[in-house]
Amino acid sequence: MKQEVLTSGPLYRAIVEYDGSELLGFQIQTQGRTVQGEIENVLLRLTQTPVRVTGAGRTDAGVHASGQVIAFRVPWKHSLADLHRAVNALLPEDISFRSLDIAPAGFHPRFSALKRCYRYQIGQWPGHSPLRSRYAWELGPDLDIEAMQRAADRLIGSHDFATFGQPPQGEITIREIFSANWRPAPPYLYFDLCANAFLRRMVRTITATLVQVGRRQRPPEDITALIAARDRSLAPPPAPAKGLILTQVFYPADDAL
Repeated sequence: MKQEVLTSGPLYRAIVEYDGSELLGFQIQTQGRTVQGEIENVLLRLTQTPVRVTGAGRTDAGVHASGQVIAFRVPWKHSLADLHRAVNALLPEDISFRSLDIAPAGFHPRFSALKRCYRYQIGQWPGHSPLRSRYAWELGPDLDIEAMQRAADRLIGSHDFATFGQPPQGEITIREIFSANWRPAPPYLYFDLCANAFLRRMVRTITATLVQVGRRQRPPEDITALIAARDRSLAPPPAPAKGLILTQVFYPADDAL
């Protein structure tokens, strides 16, 4: 007889960090390792009860996170600290709970979120670094960062971003970007982008487009025309997944982490 997922009891909330290099993304799949799948397997081992984990964002294969937010219910009779320790003891080395608490009433990691922030990491060192390249797109030092920032400034506000991604469900492609900043941190160059939500591959496609600006392949002013065109074929392929990190998710004050 099929067991039902628990729908009562306290709602646990965790901030999760993971190295996405060997993972097929956040969302569970029929085959292959995913963040959701690994966490659900650990909670099943601990409680002998099927568990459904929900997340703030469905990161793609190869994308990392330092601030993914998840929620779940489990029958647990011991302390919160004991559950935190037990989960981290069983999770694989590329996934860890940074924190664990009881979520406020009505909380949902995705639908309660006000803002999500990602960082894209570019490597500006000359040549190839096998260790550092695991988490960065190696492009070298010859980028016009000022032009990239002028282009990024044109993203701010509520726009139809169909040129830069696909909706995870439905057909609405309007999103609001709150901030988009390039910051040199030698030997890295960081691109920090925050919005109310993102389309699939939106951050990586925007990054790739701004890199074209930095390589002097298109002017910063092109960004405005690309937004207006609503044509995915006009933007370049997404930047590599390995440079992208989900860094933080913001919630209303009553739901603050």
